[in-house]
Amino acid sequence: MKLIVTGATGFVGTEVIRLALRNKAVTSIIALARRPVQVPQGVGADADVSKLHTVILEDWLSPYPAEVKEKLAGADACIWLLAITPSKSKGVDFEELTRVCHDYTMNGLREIASVANNGKLRFVYTSGVGGERDPTQKIPKVDEHMARLLYLRGRTEVEVLDFAADAVNAGVHVEVTKPSGIYGAGHPKIPGLPKLLSHMPHDPYIHVSDIAAAMIDECINGFTKETLWPQDMTKIGQRVLKKEDYADYEESTT
Repeated sequence: MKLIVTGATGFVGTEVIRLALRNKAVTSIIALARRPVQVPQGVGADADVSKLHTVILEDWLSPYPAEVKEKLAGADACIWLLAITPSKSKGVDFEELTRVCHDYTMNGLREIASVANNGKLRFVYTSGVGGERDPTQKIPKVDEHMARLLYLRGRTEVEVLDFAADAVNAGVHVEVTKPSGIYGAGHPKIPGLPKLLSHMPHDPYIHVSDIAAAMIDECINGFTKETLWPQDMTKIGQRVLKKEDYADYEESTT
């Protein structure tokens, strides 16, 4: 499987790259990024690091250059992780949030789908547990800035799903992943998060390796749901990973 990953230098993206390098079913990994993406630490001796290639993209809003599309051509799947996360959104104006979280995503989906393997593409859009698809639904326990971001993420969820539902894009399949508080090596659980998310019937925390493993497994074997919630991803991750596969395995056993 030829896999495209955006947001590959982030916390989750780095773990997707690490686990994909360890997965023999993934034959090529294209990190679509603004700068070169390095091989993560802890990939293990059996990982094939030659599978990782960086494709530099400067302009994420325009049609992708021919030389970029040539390198993306034949992709079987894409894990889209490029976004401004809620924790990093403070002080970012809404125009920039929209550009990065929505416009880049929709343009990327169109451009990547146009060069997918025989027109068939599995596209994982990573949102968040608080993303709200219904703009009339009140979002509790957040300020106005955060509410606008969560509505924006929900709007993007709807639009990527609608893209795949269009008969013109019959070969494109989309799955939305909605993680909660992500933890792992160097990223402890956020105190108070269970209380903040107490109105949601979902696990407040998820391990970064479980998210990454779940998305990779769904890309390889096919999407099982339109939307994956934290407990869905944890279940898949714990099924496909061994203890030693987790990013913080050595740290947790010393």
